Amino acid sequence: MLESHVEERLEEIERRFAALEAELSDSAVVADPSRLRDLGKRHAELAPVVRAFREARRVSGDLAAARDMLRDSPGDDAEFLRGEIAGCEARLQALESGLQEMLLPRDPLDDKSVILEIRAAAGGDEASLFARDLFEMYRRYAERRRWQAEILSGSGSDLGGFKEVVVAIKGKGAWSRFKHESGVHRVQRVPATESSGRIHTSTATVAVLPEAEEVDVQIDSSDLRVDVYRSSGPGGQSVNTTDSAVRITHVPTGEVVACQEERSQLQNKERAMRILRARLLQRAREEQRLKLEAERRSQVGTGERSEKIRTYNFPQNRVTDRRTGMSLQRLPSVLEGDLDELIDALVERERAALLRGAGPGS
Repeated sequence: MLESHVEERLEEIERRFAALEAELSDSAVVADPSRLRDLGKRHAELAPVVRAFREARRVSGDLAAARDMLRDSPGDDAEFLRGEIAGCEARLQALESGLQEMLLPRDPLDDKSVILEIRAAAGGDEASLFARDLFEMYRRYAERRRWQAEILSGSGSDLGGFKEVVVAIKGKGAWSRFKHESGVHRVQRVPATESSGRIHTSTATVAVLPEAEEVDVQIDSSDLRVDVYRSSGPGGQSVNTTDSAVRITHVPTGEVVACQEERSQLQNKERAMRILRARLLQRAREEQRLKLEAERRSQVGTGERSEKIRTYNFPQNRVTDRRTGMSLQRLPSVLEGDLDELIDALVERERAALLRGAGPGS
């Protein structure tokens, strides 16, 4: 059965559809090709939703009638009606599920590849080791989905962790899954360097950006300051004898990206531009989101980027996602990239939030 707020939105869509039909039959509209085309497009977008809603309403009526008849029917008639009721229930469930899918506004970036920026936060060396664990977890998850993971830039720690690492995950649909991973991740465990066996709490941050193509973000070359320098490894020692490392500053926004992974200055510049385009696209999206929130006074989806979104508790072999409340007693498999159960719950949470928002034709 559809929830009341979903049914109310469907009824509103049906009223809008009826109004469009009336306009399309107006002679003044027929005489205006531009307006006729615009109204015809909106009518076509709403038609599948209205048809499914009307069919669901018809099936619901048939189901109610069959249940009423069952109460007064003997023997063979009752058996036939039970079959009819089961068929109506299955049909109605399928229609309602389809309607909820139709109501969900699609994220236009869902099919894009992503850039992950993972940084050690509180906890010193242990935080950098945890940042590497997160990198490995996401790399393995990408492998499970048959996506490619490519390190664009990174800064290592003396113990083999990452102070920060920027990774491109290339594959259709990567954004639809990884976008839920932005935030502060917390680990609770006994560090390898802890001799007394005391549990430490450390954190690492994950930022997820949709990878932008050149057509998505136009960058004026005059807005860029490009500096070159020699690459350096952990501790600052030089790892290259040429000025191959590249630092690009986008002057209007102050965004700075540095890459030194490749020996070629040209390759490092290309990688830095990929990261910069992704950051500028995300900045534009964030500005648009804030503008829409101000207009709609909406609180949906705000404030989470600064929260601790997930805890990885080693002593208790448990992973807990604070947003959904889900806890899994299988930490090793999660760190091996078995993330679908956690992400599926977040996708469903997003779907529920979207159902409370705007529907088709709004």
